[in-house]
Amino acid sequence: MLYSGYTMMHEHVRIDLSGVKNDPDCRLDCQKETIEEFKALKALGVGNILEVTNIGMGRDVEYIRTVAEESGINILCSTGFYKEPFLPDFVYTSSVEALSDLMVGEIEEGIENTGIKASVIGEVGTSRNEMTAMEEKCFKACSLAAKRTGKVITTHTTLGTLGLEQADYLIAEGLDPEKIIIGHMDLSNSVKVILSVLSRGVNIGFDTIGKLNYAPDSFRVDALKEIFSRGYSSQVVLSMDITRKSHLKVNGGLGYSYLFTSFVPSLRENGFSEGDIRKLLIDNPVRILGGTL
Repeated sequence: MLYSGYTMMHEHVRIDLSGVKNDPDCRLDCQKETIEEFKALKALGVGNILEVTNIGMGRDVEYIRTVAEESGINILCSTGFYKEPFLPDFVYTSSVEALSDLMVGEIEEGIENTGIKASVIGEVGTSRNEMTAMEEKCFKACSLAAKRTGKVITTHTTLGTLGLEQADYLIAEGLDPEKIIIGHMDLSNSVKVILSVLSRGVNIGFDTIGKLNYAPDSFRVDALKEIFSRGYSSQVVLSMDITRKSHLKVNGGLGYSYLFTSFVPSLRENGFSEGDIRKLLIDNPVRILGGTL
């Protein structure tokens, strides 16, 4: 359940991909600085953050709990498995059913004896233009866990590729399209691709806002105009996908607040109403995640 206010639907509070990437910048473990940024988010009207770091990505739910308590923001944790080469070793040897049981346990009983229950399954991902055999195994297990629990499943597309294939796979597995979020579709740089995914009835994430080296925010604004004009406005959520130390404002990055201090003002300048903004940042998350407290 969500608190009142805006919801960022794809973020990382604590993540560590530094080993595989051989880059210490990919270990986001700046708790004090994150708390300060989240206090600023709270002041901007943010009530909730969907934290999509899962098993094998350096997830630390006690760390997340501290950030939530100190900042006053409601942070929802996730379960699941990411993509190759970031999958834990046991994924390769465990059955689909065993992986599903693990996720269901984290949803129904809690994560690592912390008492913190996972609210969402994800981010489960595919490689660029490819779903590997192990990634398909994870999609199968995540689909099974989603059917068993009724939880939302949120995905990672690499540079916006395979979004349509992900949507079709999950729907074929029997999942409700309204409980599917296909992530990073703003990185596809293709309105045609985005509309094809939306036509399946799933939700999509414009959740890498500010990552200008991958896609200009002007594309995101123009694509949202087209999405709204085609009647798909209720199927889009926003976020920034902060993953690195260098993304934090104190380290010279845009920081989590950029979504509200730069991108939302740009939407207003381009004719989006306050109702439109509310839909993207409040109404759609509430519908997808199941209401407010």
